[in-house]
Amino acid sequence: MASRKKPASSAPVNELPEVSVSDDGVSRYLHLGTPWVQGSMKLKEPFEIDLEYVQRMMAWLLFVPPESVASRQALQLGLGAAALTKFHHKKLRMPTTAIELNPQVVNICRSWFKLPPDSDSLHVVLGDAAVEIRRPEWQGKVDALQVDLYDHNAAAPVLDSEAFYADCRNSLTPEGCMTVNLFGRMSSYQASLDKISAVFGAENVWAFRPTREGNTVVLAQRVASRPSREQLQSRAEAVQARWDLPATKWLKVLKPVQETLVGG
Repeated sequence: MASRKKPASSAPVNELPEVSVSDDGVSRYLHLGTPWVQGSMKLKEPFEIDLEYVQRMMAWLLFVPPESVASRQALQLGLGAAALTKFHHKKLRMPTTAIELNPQVVNICRSWFKLPPDSDSLHVVLGDAAVEIRRPEWQGKVDALQVDLYDHNAAAPVLDSEAFYADCRNSLTPEGCMTVNLFGRMSSYQASLDKISAVFGAENVWAFRPTREGNTVVLAQRVASRPSREQLQSRAEAVQARWDLPATKWLKVLKPVQETLVGG
């Protein structure tokens, strides 16, 4: 999640934080007991994606044919302000499920962030992502897996073990991608990246440069693909034209991890 202010205090570790909402006249923000922004929504465009790092969580679209998107399965671990869930459901027309631990977040998203009710193609599940991702119905079934699991302190991912990332990998189809929000300016970033690379294989992992707020989105593929620059450019232009995402800009700041390590 992108932060606009440093939190003033911490909530008790064993309690779910109180959820609150703020507006600035342009966007609406979700907070978990602190001034940290845990998600946002444009008031005039509630089904578009507001925050830059959340837009980058859609980079999996660069690796699949655009015409195949609607037939694929999306899964979000962590609802936030429901930006990704709404976009997959309303804009991409994909079967979409989100896993969220805090019932207040679900209620606030339905009341204040225009999250639609559950339907045949949209499901919000109250539960622990570490448990839900291991359920048999997800094994080998997810094409777009987005992981954004931070608590009210927003210091490091709540689930960040090799075992957890292995469960995530097992949920993916052969063409499936996991995108993860990590804080690129926090000391935990490299450790998280190392765990993801150990599980997926460094040749399967891509990373964005950090945003101004310090969020780094990492993308991991179940099976590595290295499209040519021309292929990626063509795919990015198609994504941008169809869904109004800044995909051509992504190509300037998204690189394979192995290339980054070798080339600096």
